[in-house]
Amino acid sequence: MALHPVVARVTDRVIARSALTRAAYLDLIDQARHNGLDRPRLSCGNLAHGFAAAEADKATIRAGKAMNIGIVTAYNDMLSAHQPYARYPDQIKLYAREVGATAQVAGGVPAMCDGVTQGQPSMELSLFSRDTIAMGTAIALSHGMFESALLLGICDKIVPGLLIGALRFGHLPAILVPAGPMPSGLPNKEKVRIRQLYAEGKVGRDELLDSESASYHSPGTCTFYGTANSNQMMMDMMGLHLPGASFVTPGTKLRQELTRAATHRIAQIGWDGDDYRPLGHCIDEKAIINAIVGLLATGGSTNHVIHLPAIARAAGIQIDWDDMNDLSRAVPLIASVYPNGAGDVNAFAAAGGMPYVLRELIGAGLAHDDIRTVYGASLTEGAQQPVLDGDALRWEPASDTSADPTMLRPVAEPFQPEGGFALLKGNLGRATIKTSAVERSRWTIEAPARVFSDQDAVIAAFKAGELERDVVVVVRFQGPGANGMPELHKLTPSLGVLQDRGFRVALVTDGRMSGASGKVPAAIHVTPEAKHAGPLALLRDGDLVRVCAQTGELSALVDAPEWAAREPAPSPAEAIGVGRELFALMRAHADPAERGGSAMLAAAGL
Repeated sequence: MALHPVVARVTDRVIARSALTRAAYLDLIDQARHNGLDRPRLSCGNLAHGFAAAEADKATIRAGKAMNIGIVTAYNDMLSAHQPYARYPDQIKLYAREVGATAQVAGGVPAMCDGVTQGQPSMELSLFSRDTIAMGTAIALSHGMFESALLLGICDKIVPGLLIGALRFGHLPAILVPAGPMPSGLPNKEKVRIRQLYAEGKVGRDELLDSESASYHSPGTCTFYGTANSNQMMMDMMGLHLPGASFVTPGTKLRQELTRAATHRIAQIGWDGDDYRPLGHCIDEKAIINAIVGLLATGGSTNHVIHLPAIARAAGIQIDWDDMNDLSRAVPLIASVYPNGAGDVNAFAAAGGMPYVLRELIGAGLAHDDIRTVYGASLTEGAQQPVLDGDALRWEPASDTSADPTMLRPVAEPFQPEGGFALLKGNLGRATIKTSAVERSRWTIEAPARVFSDQDAVIAAFKAGELERDVVVVVRFQGPGANGMPELHKLTPSLGVLQDRGFRVALVTDGRMSGASGKVPAAIHVTPEAKHAGPLALLRDGDLVRVCAQTGELSALVDAPEWAAREPAPSPAEAIGVGRELFALMRAHADPAERGGSAMLAAAGL
């Protein structure tokens, strides 16, 4: 089918805007391919260091005849999604030998669990962990020992960080290797119900901990559709996973065979393989547009309106929130996964999952089919389900119909005609709002503001009964430059309680919300941030504020002369402790949220 005109128009706009930076990037990786650092250019001392501990693979690496795969792993066993990766390097080395290749762990990168740090001071390190992961990936791949890479990562900042780092070595082919979601536990809506009861003081900590433990209960990714699972979706939309690899649970034979297949495939597309496919050519303008379309069509995480611009910049591609907003008007919402619906990602996968989503979007002309995937000639080849035939892995075409219309629907019969994102603009700046989980009757909230500079102060005000009214809760000085732009998911239960009591409630902040952002309308990522003279610093308690996803408005309804005469509120002192002082350099130089909130990319001129 012909490409949708809006998708075509936005793609052409991004290509034109990125012409100079993309050309410079492609020249960079072309030079790295022909004149860069690789094994033949290493001195004998360099090379001897590189294979000294390779044991069974030592002679093969020394001979220089076989491909050597670099493994960059985000393993730790505190993060449930990444705990399965403990066994992957040894497995990958065996699988590589099966096709005459070798593999080494090139390096490890941090894997911060936002689920553990949510609502804690350490959440102020979260966004910047993406840049440290990118730098760690670059260090891992800088040794010149590898002809391709397997990237082991799933969760929030980790996949974006791995990609950003690997893209600066974009002459190397790379495949993302997932580990899969944990089996379904306590239903997510029941978990939220218990959280709200706890916020109201109606259940105690033991009951809350029992509920949380029944939800997050085993190795694997959390099963709600937050940032981690949205990462997996985007890798599918860009053709960087093997088909259908995202949502197969850990510890299964099928999961193991998909890892084997990824290892075999990277040997085919590596530097010296028969089908060379460098990462920097796989991730082009069309692939980035596909990732945005997938985010909109599935109601994915709010965090990716920050991460996608950063990933794109690492490949010389320039996108902005206007691109996302224009696409959202054309891309329908065809998935309803919690927090947008009742079922989790396991139910989504059972209904048809990403192979069905790919089939629908390509068939409707909403996704670019002609991208360079890691597995075939087109994205259409990704619209397949992996199955075991005895012990052998094979793929079957995606179903023509959804197995559960409450989870997945065709483009012709969507859950809503537009995507799950809107851009808001007005005298308070530019912001984004996730609409896919918000009832349409709450897309417009106009109410007096209650202004805070700390999320704990919001909780205290809620407990004191000070927010028992229609209210726009404003939490400012939460941007990248102020305190690292933490997620404010901690506020969701309290605001949800107020909404359930019949009040019209919204959140406005220059911080982030979790990828699990839910039913309360939230204007987030407000830019410019309050710390950098953003107009949020002018707001006062009682100002009437309008948040409207329908018209795209974010405004303080204050007379213009009074607004112009106001002095901005002073920034709070920077907090120290929990390592926050070590990230002062990143806070000082981070660019705006719409650019990705990155000091690293800003300083590099990307």
